[in-house]
Amino acid sequence: MDNFRLKIITPERIFFDKDAYMVELNTTEGEIGVYAGHIPMTCIIKPGILTIRMDGEEKEAALHSGFIQILPDRVTILAEVIEWPEEIDLHRAEAAMERAKERIAHRTSETDIVRAETALMRAMARISVLK
Repeated sequence: MDNFRLKIITPERIFFDKDAYMVELNTTEGEIGVYAGHIPMTCIIKPGILTIRMDGEEKEAALHSGFIQILPDRVTILAEVIEWPEEIDLHRAEAAMERAKERIAHRTSETDIVRAETALMRAMARISVLK
């Protein structure tokens, strides 16, 4: 099993900096899985679950937005927000999901539909990573 270095950085902290076997996440181009030796590329991250596989262990986090740079021997994610399950408040996430659904269902000409849909995807990612 070849590994690569996975580094996830937020404005507040280094969220993750270890070797990984594989990482999966959502991008604006679709869901991708990255192994060592992947062709170089850069993508925009879409809200969803980030899955990290390493040393027989699997970790998941709610990843909300940012960029990913993929090189054959390392992957760097610059994330605006990313959370481990234990950092997520389920009741707050459920309330955010309901607010987003309400904005979408009862939209007016002033409703920022892209923002509402993004808020819904973020809330759903938070809830999904807890289940």
